[in-house]
Formats: sequence, C-alpha cells, structure tokens
Amino acid sequence: MVTIFNDKAEITTQAADVFIAAAQNAIQQHGKFVVALTGGSSPVGIYKLLATPEYQAKIDWNKVFVFWGDERWVALDDDLSNAKMSEETFLNHVPIPKGNIFPMYKAGVTPEEYAVEYEQLIKNIAGENGQFDLILLGMGDDGHTASLFPGEAVLKEEDKWVAAYYLAPQSMFRITLTAPLINKAKQILVITFGENKAHALHEVLHGDYNPEKYPTQLIKPVDGKLQFFTDKAAASAV
Repeated sequence: MVTIFNDKAEITTQAADVFIAAAQNAIQQHGKFVVALTGGSSPVGIYKLLATPEYQAKIDWNKVFVFWGDERWVALDDDLSNAKMSEETFLNHVPIPKGNIFPMYKAGVTPEEYAVEYEQLIKNIAGENGQFDLILLGMGDDGHTASLFPGEAVLKEEDKWVAAYYLAPQSMFRITLTAPLINKAKQILVITFGENKAHALHEVLHGDYNPEKYPTQLIKPVDGKLQFFTDKAAASAV
C-alpha cells in the first residue's frame, strides 16, 4: 500500500502515529514491542516527534525492545553510526531501559562474528520465529533498503537473518537484516521522499521484477503489512 502525502512534515506525523499504534497493539497482545529502526536522514523528524512528551507518554517504554535494520560498521560514537543518530534524536529522550537497546555494533569482534551474535539476540527477544512487530525502512535513490545494495551477494541470502559484508563502493563493512528476516515482520513501513527518489520508487513499485538492481523489491512480507509513505515529489512517477 502506498500513501502519498503533501510533504515530509505530513509523513513524519503519520509515521510516528504508526509507531505508536504498533507499539500499543503489540504490548496489549503479547506484552512487548519489538522494533527495528532505520538510519539516514529520513527518520530524524519521526524520532524527534516520538521523543516529545505528548508522544512518549503513549507507550510503556519498559516493554519496548529496539534493534536496527542495518548499520555501518563504525564505533557507536562515530557520526556515521545509525545508533548514535537514533540515540541523540530519540532514545536518549525516552524512558527506555538501556538493556532493551541492541545497537548493531560491538567493539572487539568482526562484523561477521557480530552478525551471528545479533541473530541470537533477535531470537532471544523476538522468539525463534524472529518476527518483529514493526520494521522501519528507508529507500535510497538507487533502490536499496537497509544495507541491501544493488548487485551485492547479500541479496541472494536465504538462511541468515543478519549478514555482514564489505561494501566496496563505500570502502566499509555493513551489517544488515536480510530480506528473509525483514519479510517475517508483522508490519513494515518504508519511508521515502524527495524528487531524487522518484525513478527508483517507480521501478520498485511498477517496474519489472529486478531486485538485483532495485533491492527494495525484495521486501514482500510473508503475512504482514507493507506500507510505503512518500511525498508528492517522490511519487511523481508512480
């Protein structure tokens, strides 16, 4: 389902409301809310809104468990860290126990080693089926989502829930949830806006199926709900 909003501000409000509703529903149903956050610039406004007193009062944060969809393999205090951005805009401002937050980075181990450990952390919290209540995703102007980049071997992953690999064009390691795990989620919200996303969004939604080129096409929930929140600029070719 694609919802087109007038601008980024409307997306921000509606996405924050989706987050709140998903949290309340999950906590009511099974006593906890397991969510994967996204990085980049797209969610900053959403995170800041969720941190306001009005919004944070709507959730029992003791029952919220936070993971990430992907991460650059950099220290947690690095400006490139998705975790750092999320903490500065959101998590440091809500009463969530630190033990409920699982950054996608750990010093002293390799990315590949931590990918295995991170998968176990997910199982410990989300259960053996690995079902998230909500996964937030963005989409790049090349059609990538999480760290599922065009042409990379990770796109063909069928078994691992979490994968780490060296992304040569960026000269860095990335760690990411894989498509099979993402697609287990009860709810997936893809947030994308801006004219530079228009071509990729058109191809993802209406182009030939070619996930090697447009990896967001891999996102097809098994029995969950997939939503795209976009603005008029990004949806201009839809």
